[in-house]
Amino acid sequence: MKKGIAILGSTGSIGKQCLEVVSIFPSRLRVAAIAAKDEVDLIVEQIKKFQPRIVSVLNDDVKAKVEAKLAGVKVELYTGAEGLLKVATAADAKTVVVAIPGSLALTAVLEAVKLKKDIALATKEVLVAAGELFMNEVKAAGVKVLPIDSEHSAIAQCLRGEDKKTVKKLILTASGGPFLKTPVEKLTQMTAKEALKHPTWKMGPKITIDSATLMNKGFEVIEAHFLFGIDYANIEVVIHPESIIHSLVEFIDGSVKAQLGAPDMRVPIQYALLEEERQANHWGRLDLTKTPQLTFAKPDLTKFPCLQYAYDAGKAKGTLPAVLNAANEEAVSQFLKGKFNYDQIAVKIKAVLDQHQNKLTPGLGEIMEADELARSLLR
Repeated sequence: MKKGIAILGSTGSIGKQCLEVVSIFPSRLRVAAIAAKDEVDLIVEQIKKFQPRIVSVLNDDVKAKVEAKLAGVKVELYTGAEGLLKVATAADAKTVVVAIPGSLALTAVLEAVKLKKDIALATKEVLVAAGELFMNEVKAAGVKVLPIDSEHSAIAQCLRGEDKKTVKKLILTASGGPFLKTPVEKLTQMTAKEALKHPTWKMGPKITIDSATLMNKGFEVIEAHFLFGIDYANIEVVIHPESIIHSLVEFIDGSVKAQLGAPDMRVPIQYALLEEERQANHWGRLDLTKTPQLTFAKPDLTKFPCLQYAYDAGKAKGTLPAVLNAANEEAVSQFLKGKFNYDQIAVKIKAVLDQHQNKLTPGLGEIMEADELARSLLR
């Protein structure tokens, strides 16, 4: 029987690669519902090819344009927050892929969990903004959280068959982004054009900027804490520019397990969508003979302060991680619009964090309130 999948963010980088995986395994997977933004032609193409029953788009204007191009194709079209909820809770979807950057999908994802749908998680912000709340709901519902991020997929693979009590630490690898070798004094001159030139991964603009600041890696630290139940003191980040080792686990006996592979997101996506069952590779393969060296270094927290902000916010708990996420999202948005240069991203985020009065054990309402306040402060 084919497994129904709902994709939140079908026209983004991860969403499109998810659909590639579905195309390779048509006897195993089918698309039940998709949520997209405003890419009208691509949305129409996806509807015609994958025939989802439910589709959500940004607003009524986009909806009208999509309807005009569908020419009688049967589909239920929705918009906005209501649409996200309809897609995430589609009755015939067993797994919901969360690939919308930011906290926009948080409410819909929590509802999906309550309906006992497994979550294939590519969006870091769900766990960053509401990790404790989300994981409590996951535990209560008894559902699976299948990480799509290459780093967390790597850790999950390294932990298979192991006793968690024997884990000494998790080691997340980071490419270092486009500014790894850029002198600190030159960062004040860097614009979005330079920051979007990622050396190894092809990703959407928001996550590419987060990779440049290492905020992406900081978010992954928070994710790893919740996904694997490991204390922040035992989660380490190392710079690994080649992006071949996707992450490692060190055990108490000194043994270290690493997961290696070509830097291709379709591999961990396939692993997640097939529920950690290994099937033939249809993508790029790793050839170690073409990789003359693997290098590692400690991250420079003076140059990349956002990584430290994430550690601090994660340890503080409460609403502070949600504020970190919201402030970062808004700062990156403004940076991509050319309102300031790269070095000001961290400065503006820190200013918002310093103003926040943290609330411990928040409910969803308090989390969303903190999120909106952080955005308004940064604006």
